[in-house]
Amino acid sequence: MNQSKDNERHLILGIETSCDETAAAVVENGMIILSNVIASQIDLHAEYGGVVPEIASREHVKSILPVIDRALSDAEVSLDYLTAIAVTYGPGLVGALLVGVSAAKGLAAATGLPLIPVNHLEGHIAASYLTDQTLAPPFLCLIVSGGHASLVEVLNYTCYRTLARTRDDAPGEAFDKIARSIGLGYPGGPLIERASEGGRSDAFYLPVTHFPDSYDFSFSGVKTAAINAYRKIEREAAREGRSWPSSCSEADFAATFQSAIVKALVKHTEAAINDTGYKTLVLGGGVSANRKLREEMQEMTAPLGVRLIVPPPVYCTDNAAMIASAGYFAWRDGRRASLDLNAVPMAELDDIIGQPVEKGGLYR
Repeated sequence: MNQSKDNERHLILGIETSCDETAAAVVENGMIILSNVIASQIDLHAEYGGVVPEIASREHVKSILPVIDRALSDAEVSLDYLTAIAVTYGPGLVGALLVGVSAAKGLAAATGLPLIPVNHLEGHIAASYLTDQTLAPPFLCLIVSGGHASLVEVLNYTCYRTLARTRDDAPGEAFDKIARSIGLGYPGGPLIERASEGGRSDAFYLPVTHFPDSYDFSFSGVKTAAINAYRKIEREAAREGRSWPSSCSEADFAATFQSAIVKALVKHTEAAINDTGYKTLVLGGGVSANRKLREEMQEMTAPLGVRLIVPPPVYCTDNAAMIASAGYFAWRDGRRASLDLNAVPMAELDDIIGQPVEKGGLYR
């Protein structure tokens, strides 16, 4: 690469450590990925059936500097050619977040580069800019992951309005719980998707929760109903002397549960599209990698003339390229953080309006 300080070429180093992925990336002008390095901890947490925060934090400490070095090396740039450093400050696991925030603050202090705080959810939104460089706000975005189910109006590159969120469990959380309950393991989403292949999606009844005058989601009811259904299936299987009864196979169970989750996401999103009139829908977050969700969203949006954009799976799950992309637009809008930036594990997306410090913004 010809390293240049051309004013029109802005390279952002993104750092992401909100959960169990240690990630760093270099992105040019918010849309061109020069590197994207991810150190996954999935195998470490699998034996526990979910993410163990203390283990996640320790692994981030071990991996963060090598991952950043690799991201710079893969992009063939040094710190001297960066415009800014963007980092996830929340939401997420507080110990994990602090590792990334501390690394970013150290680099900013050493280089004098601007420190750009990025909300993890706006990172998932920004993943769509890496996928389709013609995309521009306004549009509607559905963010679905292990911790979130949110419908968000993306009003401009740094301004958001949340229309709906989950009132209890998130879809990814529900997938993990059910996968553990039926002995599939962790992470639940991909394992249930794989187990559902060839299964019937109507093997038993599962409720889909709706709220009057609200697009909000709820997945605790369908999770509990699925667990109760599985207990009945276990009893039936025991009577037959089988691991699964003749009336419901593992594939049937997985397909039925997956279908209920997808149905809720699609129906609520369709209602929001009809009411708001948006003609572009973006999906983000780890659960948006689910093939059935993608297929049913396409079936829903096509007759409505709505453009559907879904990032490749690597940019649906946690990564730093999406943080660098969001960081570029935040930097361009004047957002800055001082070196006392802290992790905010329960950070809300609506709290970041892209206001720079001199305009009385959040980040002082």
